[in-house]
Amino acid sequence: MFNQELAQILYEIGYFLQMEDIPFKPYAYQKAAIVLDTLEQDAGEIYKKEGLKGLEKIPGVGKNIAETIEEYLKTGKIKYFLELRKKMPVKIEELTAVEGIGPKTIKTLYKRLKVKDLKDLEKAVRARKIRKLPGFQEKTEQNILQGIAFLKRSKGRFLLGVILPQVKQILERLKTLKEVERINVAGSVRRMKETIGDVDILVLSRNPEKVMDFFVSLPDVEKIWSKGTTRSSIRICSCPGIFGMGIKQSFDVDLRVVPKKSYGSALQYFTGSKEHNIATRKIAISKGLKLNEYGIFRNKKMITGETEEKVYKALGMDWILPELRENQGEIEAALHKRLPRVVNYNDIQGDLHCHSKWSDGNSAIKEMAQMALKMGYEYLGITDHTKFLKIDNGLDEKRLAQQRKEIDKINAKSQNKKFRVLQGAETNILNNGSIDINNKALKKLDYAMAGIHSNFKMPKEKMTERIIKALKNPYIKIFVHPTGRLLKKRDPYQCDLAKILRAAKEFKKILEINAQPRRLDLNDRNIRRAKEMGIKMVINSDAHHRDQLRFMEFGVAQARRGWAEKKDIINTRPLKNLLNFFKK
Repeated sequence: MFNQELAQILYEIGYFLQMEDIPFKPYAYQKAAIVLDTLEQDAGEIYKKEGLKGLEKIPGVGKNIAETIEEYLKTGKIKYFLELRKKMPVKIEELTAVEGIGPKTIKTLYKRLKVKDLKDLEKAVRARKIRKLPGFQEKTEQNILQGIAFLKRSKGRFLLGVILPQVKQILERLKTLKEVERINVAGSVRRMKETIGDVDILVLSRNPEKVMDFFVSLPDVEKIWSKGTTRSSIRICSCPGIFGMGIKQSFDVDLRVVPKKSYGSALQYFTGSKEHNIATRKIAISKGLKLNEYGIFRNKKMITGETEEKVYKALGMDWILPELRENQGEIEAALHKRLPRVVNYNDIQGDLHCHSKWSDGNSAIKEMAQMALKMGYEYLGITDHTKFLKIDNGLDEKRLAQQRKEIDKINAKSQNKKFRVLQGAETNILNNGSIDINNKALKKLDYAMAGIHSNFKMPKEKMTERIIKALKNPYIKIFVHPTGRLLKKRDPYQCDLAKILRAAKEFKKILEINAQPRRLDLNDRNIRRAKEMGIKMVINSDAHHRDQLRFMEFGVAQARRGWAEKKDIINTRPLKNLLNFFKK
């Protein structure tokens, strides 16, 4: 987790520099942090092999930041960072987790009210001290209180996108043991739920003691809660970097060794969900059977339990994908052989929402295209922000035309003629529902997308009208991150989603399933609503760096949880079919 630890520090340095109104440098540190947070190779390993020059080859890492990384590798600390923190002794990771709290606000609150952390912030709000500060008002306090309340509601839950990479590391390490015959993650991780509580891992082994010894000695173990011959529990330290919302977290992992004859029953039981398990146990009872983690029994005789497939078959059901196990109709579907043939992870033919250095991305278009080819895609859509978002270097009509020339050159020079870079744009829906780029420029794009990027607290009726007006624009094909939520940070904006879904169907718009771990928007329930209405969807990574194209996995998982099938998702189509679809 070295990359994530370092990313967190660089990100905080950027915040401290923003507090001091230092130009350019904050964004250099933050861009380097984004790159490190998603970098596949460990920066420490790069340094061992290639030294300082190797670090400088990392995109976004110049000489100064490379030297900063080197200092951290050699000493375990960064003097410059410690000096900045001493000057402004605030818990950035806590305060920035509250929506609307940025570096300038943190500086003001510290200088005027000595607010250092979340506890101090809540105290100041409840004492009505913040509204008295210049530039602040009563509404500011209300918004901060809402943000704090939201954080409290989501406490103890972790983003799937933050925890899953570390869970995969744990599994890979355990798989190296010859004593491990079979291993599976269970619980909400296996169901690919957007947030998780703790992690359950099941192992089949004839020598469990060695497995347990290895497990409790894993790197990043903070605490050993218990250690036994068939079950152990540890707390793992996770440094999630930017995509973990900037808060260092620790999560619990349970490891159970179960006998071969009960492995399927245990996996079914510990995968859950609780509601799904209650429903399956009721079915067992109706058949005169007993179902638990040890197997299926008739009286005291064990009927089956070795595999999940046999467990479900004994109940008269088809095997149910883990992502569907939420007691949302999958039980009845499995009993009547009507389970959906949900979209597979390898069905995706391309990604239609990606950012480059033309706006706020960290990779060049060519670099993004190379990664897309590596992933086996047929196409990649570059959709940089447009002009309303000045802070994100949004493109106006002139720059969009310039970008088109670069994309055309890349396509012309490409050795793989079956692959194509498409030009789109992530436009902004303004307060009155109009788009911030004129239709003449939109018409020249391969496709255009639109989303809400400002004024999230509009009244419900006004927000609904705003979105529906944008959906009427004939050149807007995709409505991105449709509800605007940020997991563990911000609730969806207020809107009449039923009306918006009806408008999307009427005007033949595509709804996005945004795969960014902090968005996963649409959620699974709304994906299912859209599917049932016959509305087409697209799964996009919203990548701001080439390595973030890998976020697609989380979007596909979300689509599967929403019962979406291949036919429902437009980027499962080959290139020619997709382009024809956009022309309709």
